[in-house]
Amino acid sequence: MLKNIALFVGVCGLFASAGLPAYADDNGLAQTIHDVRRESGKLCQIDHWHYGSGVGSTKKAALNDAVGSWQSFAALEYGSDWSRFQRAASRNVSCSNSGGGVSCSIEGRPCR
Repeated sequence: MLKNIALFVGVCGLFASAGLPAYADDNGLAQTIHDVRRESGKLCQIDHWHYGSGVGSTKKAALNDAVGSWQSFAALEYGSDWSRFQRAASRNVSCSNSGGGVSCSIEGRPCR
């Protein structure tokens, strides 16, 4: 596990030292490893999707859990600039009742 973290930090440092444009909390990976384009005033990944899932006693709780899952992974991978599900392109949300609760699945292409 520590080896993987060290590798991730090293790769981030490599991209940072390559002179890539940096933003508030953008680690540079999104534009380096994925194609991006402008969409409705946002910069979005063209064909890379992130997914999140969540459960809760209500639809709102399950949806909040799913959004948190999506956002935390996007933030880990690209930085917080890319991690707002509300800014994601091609968003899809699906919720269903399950075992006395609700489960939700979401997907979207990260944008900043």
